Amino acid sequence: MGDTRVEHCLALKVMRLTKPTLGLPSQLHSDRSDLTQDLLIENLKTDVNSLDTLEGLNLGKLLILPQSFGNIYLGETFSSYVCVHNDSTETCRNVSVKADLQTGTQRIGLVTGQERLTLAPGETIDHVIHHEVKELGTHILVCDVTYASPTSDKLNFRKFFKFQVMKPLDVKTKFYNAESDEVFLEAQVQNITLGNINLDRVVLEPSSVFTVKPIHLGTNDNTGVFSSGTCLQSQDSWQFLFCLSPRPDLVTEKTLKSLTNIGKLDIVWRSAYCDKGRLQTSQLQRLAPNTGDLKVSVLHSPALALIYQPLPIQIRITNNCDRTLELEQNLDLNSEKISWVGVTNTNLGLLEPGGSIKIGVELVLQECGLQSLPGLQLKDSLLTRVYEFNDLAQIFCIDDQDLFSFIKSEYIK
Repeated sequence: MGDTRVEHCLALKVMRLTKPTLGLPSQLHSDRSDLTQDLLIENLKTDVNSLDTLEGLNLGKLLILPQSFGNIYLGETFSSYVCVHNDSTETCRNVSVKADLQTGTQRIGLVTGQERLTLAPGETIDHVIHHEVKELGTHILVCDVTYASPTSDKLNFRKFFKFQVMKPLDVKTKFYNAESDEVFLEAQVQNITLGNINLDRVVLEPSSVFTVKPIHLGTNDNTGVFSSGTCLQSQDSWQFLFCLSPRPDLVTEKTLKSLTNIGKLDIVWRSAYCDKGRLQTSQLQRLAPNTGDLKVSVLHSPALALIYQPLPIQIRITNNCDRTLELEQNLDLNSEKISWVGVTNTNLGLLEPGGSIKIGVELVLQECGLQSLPGLQLKDSLLTRVYEFNDLAQIFCIDDQDLFSFIKSEYIK
């Protein structure tokens, strides 16, 4: 069989557009002899890439363009320069250039095949393409060139350029459902690239039924709970903490426990050469809280108290079951550290499904230190079922009037 290869008039060149890197000077190893040491120093001084007067640091001063497509991280923007050049002495007609990006699940058109009527010798067709990569794995840039030469009505050739898209960050989340209906989210962000990255932003975009408040140790919005600054070294992790509160105008007590969609994390980062990347997680899901038939929430309780002084406590009781409850309140009288003021046994009446009532009680602390609210017992008279709730709140008790007044005026608003 004869050789069927065609000598094309056009040449296709593709180059990835990315930041250059610093090249390293020649690296020579020597023993401790004076001869080889002098040769090493002389070689570093004559190396065009070696820093003047600082040859011993082995640092380069020249920028090197990428020699291959290399790897790219998820969330970065893939930029490439596509050039078709007429290397021949003939004029080509109906030149069409097409570039597609083939991923594991789809084929994305980046350059459409718009025809150019003529391409004279030495002329070029240039395209700069940009695409934010949103899938992991192997990506293939497929470039297709179609044209007509003076000796043929239609010629075609195609080239493939393969690169890998890797994961830059590893994100792990933990949820905690508080008794106050708030949801706390801890997000651990780990840098799994080979170099340092800068975290420009780590925010939580909540679902429509929640409002979010980030919890920071410092004043910087990008400060994590266990970190400071913005530079995250390779394999290091930072923790970020967010508090989500349900919107009272959109969420009822009955539907709150069925809400599992929290929101998604939005992370903006930059590589060591300021290449920008963005990573968004999928919708984060929490486990539905198990609230039982009754839910008791403390609406108001002082954090600091003076010994032997009555303290007002406001409590809300919510019926989470599908039946009506006839409740009777019973306050624990067995504690030696706390005494209740007033009536300890009260009939609260009927509570419909999804309904709630507010009750007010008073207590007196009889011992200094951190004290937990004693047991609250609720009895359903219809089914003779008893519900007990302990450690509803913590109160710190002191016996110094002056110290109490100072702390309350300076730190408790």
